[in-house]
Amino acid sequence: MPTATDSSERPLTTLPFPPLTATHILNCSFHSWYPKLRQVSPKARVIPLTDPFLDYLRADGIVLPPDVRRDDDSGYSDDEDEMDPAADWRDLHDEIVATVKELGKAVPKLNWSAPKDATWIATTNDMECRSANDIYLLLKSSDFVTHDLEHALEGCIDTAPIPYHLALRKSFVLNPALEFRCFVRDRRLIAVSQREMNHFDFLSTLRESFKAKIEDFLEDHLLPNFPDPDFVFDVYIPPPHEKVWLIDINPWAQRTDPLLFSWLELLTMPVPDDDDAETEEEIFDPEFRLVARDDPEANLASAKYSAHKLPREVVDAGMTPSAMKDMMEEWKKVMDKGGQDGESDEEDD
Repeated sequence: MPTATDSSERPLTTLPFPPLTATHILNCSFHSWYPKLRQVSPKARVIPLTDPFLDYLRADGIVLPPDVRRDDDSGYSDDEDEMDPAADWRDLHDEIVATVKELGKAVPKLNWSAPKDATWIATTNDMECRSANDIYLLLKSSDFVTHDLEHALEGCIDTAPIPYHLALRKSFVLNPALEFRCFVRDRRLIAVSQREMNHFDFLSTLRESFKAKIEDFLEDHLLPNFPDPDFVFDVYIPPPHEKVWLIDINPWAQRTDPLLFSWLELLTMPVPDDDDAETEEEIFDPEFRLVARDDPEANLASAKYSAHKLPREVVDAGMTPSAMKDMMEEWKKVMDKGGQDGESDEEDD
């Protein structure tokens, strides 16, 4: 969640959001809404997490449990005396292993966040996990997951215990052009934004049809099963575009990206009250925004989440204390040499 650091950002903190409560954040947790909406959401398994496992996620460094099936060249050994970080959460580890085996390929997510910012560390460069260790590597490398662990209730006017869960979704091919973020205020759909920040010609012809399907989906499934009046939800409408799939529910809060809108727009958008509905000449029509062909934000060349990346050698070194020591010694030599060169340059000047 962005933090205001100078006077130019301070107005963001004065946006007219309703008070944010711990209950609202917990209602948006995957484990809270998925059981009631599993019929309209991709297949997933939800696993309660133990305190020892949460301690493992929070700990510095990346040490993975020994993998008895290891037959690749990843460098992890199967020595009997190898440290096993899963010793204190063996039952949970076994459950995760079995779930990955059941799903084939699993996409992990903590209560609110998926480790999308950590895919650079995966050999496949995506979130598809074929083993429990693939999952641990992504979770421990993700700033998004760290936010769930350390700052989930930041900005709330109260607090509450957080029951942490790991959601493992069965992997499926998803066309990002068909993902949309939908904004609900006072239990009414007020806006829809394309999620992928690229222009797609074909979407303009589907806009009205998709809007109607999303409104029906909200009325039929979300409003009867989600308790809060204000929230944001993400959907996927794959070909032949007959069914809407729920991907996620997000808080009505500044931490949620408004994409093609601004939060000021969404908070101040004129929407008729239900009491005035009978006198309306026209039914309220939510705004559905798509990326325009000439939008300067479209087709950006910079990689997503690049600010969260670490050099590969830093990650590799973090997996073994001896490698970390060697890397730090080499780094010190480089810095010492750089300092000496700098002193020589100053003398030459």
